[in-house]
Amino acid sequence: MKIVVIGGTGLIGSKLVARLGEHGHQAVPAAPNTGVNSITGEGVKEVLQDANVVIDVSNSPSFADNDVMEFFRTSTTNLLEAAAAAGVGHYVALSVVGSERLPDSGYLRAKVAQEELIAGSGLPYSIVRATQFFEFAGGIADSATVDGQVRLPGSSMQPMAADDVAAAVGRTAAGEPKNGTIEVGGPEVIALDEWIRTVLSARSDARTVVTDPEARYFGAVPQRELLPGGDAQLAQTRLSEWLTSN
Repeated sequence: MKIVVIGGTGLIGSKLVARLGEHGHQAVPAAPNTGVNSITGEGVKEVLQDANVVIDVSNSPSFADNDVMEFFRTSTTNLLEAAAAAGVGHYVALSVVGSERLPDSGYLRAKVAQEELIAGSGLPYSIVRATQFFEFAGGIADSATVDGQVRLPGSSMQPMAADDVAAAVGRTAAGEPKNGTIEVGGPEVIALDEWIRTVLSARSDARTVVTDPEARYFGAVPQRELLPGGDAQLAQTRLSEWLTSN
């Protein structure tokens, strides 16, 4: 199949393109640096010509509340219109487990808006909701650093490796549309503060991680809202295994 990957040069997108290609698909990376811009519409119509599946793993360059909402509304609307015109038979998007449960987060509100646009488009679709990626640990630590200390709540998480996220999205794209959502997550529950503390220690980062129940994560203070449900597909890669190979 011809599968166009929007955001195909990023962390998940590049892994998807490689994995789909290994399985015999014509995987086409689409991003501003390949001449495809889902905000302006540049190159979108052309890249979707004769596509069987479009996978959207793009992300907003700014996480400010208004910016991220505008990005996902505009980008998703443009992509859906172009996909419908091109006769694409399966629209796949990557979203976040628990988005609808944390409305205080501007980023997660934007992901909910994206999901609603897709579900209401009339296109056959699948939404893959994933938990946080191990690869995000450094960025989370940086964003939570105050006066040299990393301040984070002890929220329950079930993070997973980006390789496992790409595998789940790829399997979904190669299958029949779900016309609904599936959840994927890592194999173990770990507190957010402990997860980041473990990664920083493994990387000889001297910053201290302070458990702060009032600290915010993407604008919200989650407890267990970001954990996947009982029917989620759980990946095999544990944090300790990922740290060994990264």
